Amino acid sequence: MASLAQQFAGLRCPPISISGLTERGATFSKPKRAANLVVTAKAVAISNAQTKEREKLKQLFEDAYERCRTAPMEGVSFTLEDFHSSLDAYDFNSEIGTRVKGTVFMTDNNGALVDITAKSSAYLPVQEASIHRIKRPEEAGIFPGMREEFVIIGENEADDSLILSLRSIQYELVWERCRQLQAEDVTVKGKVVGGNKGGLVAVVEGLRGFVPFSQISSKSTAEELLDKELPLKFVDVDEEQSRLILSNRKAMADSQAQLGIGSVVTGTVQSLKPYGAFIDIGGINGLLHVSQISHDRVSDIATVLQPGDTLKVMILSHDRERGRVSLSTKKLEPTPGDMIRNPKLVFEKAEEMAQTFRQRIAQAEAMARADMLRFQPESGLTLSSDGILGPLNSDLPAEGLDLSDAPPANESDGISEKESE
Repeated sequence: MASLAQQFAGLRCPPISISGLTERGATFSKPKRAANLVVTAKAVAISNAQTKEREKLKQLFEDAYERCRTAPMEGVSFTLEDFHSSLDAYDFNSEIGTRVKGTVFMTDNNGALVDITAKSSAYLPVQEASIHRIKRPEEAGIFPGMREEFVIIGENEADDSLILSLRSIQYELVWERCRQLQAEDVTVKGKVVGGNKGGLVAVVEGLRGFVPFSQISSKSTAEELLDKELPLKFVDVDEEQSRLILSNRKAMADSQAQLGIGSVVTGTVQSLKPYGAFIDIGGINGLLHVSQISHDRVSDIATVLQPGDTLKVMILSHDRERGRVSLSTKKLEPTPGDMIRNPKLVFEKAEEMAQTFRQRIAQAEAMARADMLRFQPESGLTLSSDGILGPLNSDLPAEGLDLSDAPPANESDGISEKESE
């Protein structure tokens, strides 16, 4: 052991050279330090660039602020006076009753928002969108993008927005339409929507008109006529007083005046009675007597006609004073009994058979006129080739007659001129 220790003790190691380590360490650390220096330099350069940019923007903002504070209109061609002038140019009268153009840009169940180029949007309530009762603007054809003329009817105090109406404009147009129809004496259809002790209330052209009971041709009650359409004529159209008076009697009188004997009309069976059927022919009730249904005997009308049936009938007679019209399908039968066996054929041949009937009537009237002339030659009337009774006339041409070729008056006796000598 001692010798081993001595041996270790006798060993000598050469001293470690610090300079060598330093040189190697330096050899390995130089690249890292150089990279760090490059990164640092770049970061400093970026920071300096950002700082300069910030300083530049700051200077720009400060210069702009100073210009706005000291000379706000410097270099601006559009002045404040120009701005006010432009507003005045696009300004409009917002008084009630003024008409404005606008574009719908939004709708809901309660109405529509309308752009009328005002400071705020205007509103069209659903009850002002149409003269008819609607629940949504779409029912009146109002959708976003629709451009229309509106009238200002009010202002919403909560937000100073204007309230618009289409209904008011439509009412003006409808009143003008009614005045025109009255001037032209036109018959219109009106739906009965109510009544009172004095008459009926009927809707015509979107307006509610009054029909006095004295101006109703039938004896029906208001309850019986409710929801039915009646032919009407205008009696009084007064927009200022909001008064619209109508007459069913006047319309019926004009309609009845057009009913000629022998004319064919289309009607609807209203009711059946043991003695015949009542037919509605355009608002006029006519009687089709059981004896005028067919040439063959009809024992039960219900086997031939039913309420609601549509058929063609011919006017037999018309008592305007009593308001009675007699009808016939019997005269329209091509062969007796067709109305029972084949009513469709009767209706197809109705105009043709009616024309034949009218020709027979005309011939009968012509014969009656001829008989009258035979018994009343002193009347001074003559019958034309068309069967028209008129005054006697010579029927001579204006230039007179050429008598050069006229035979002697006595030639008609069969005696020649020589024989006469």
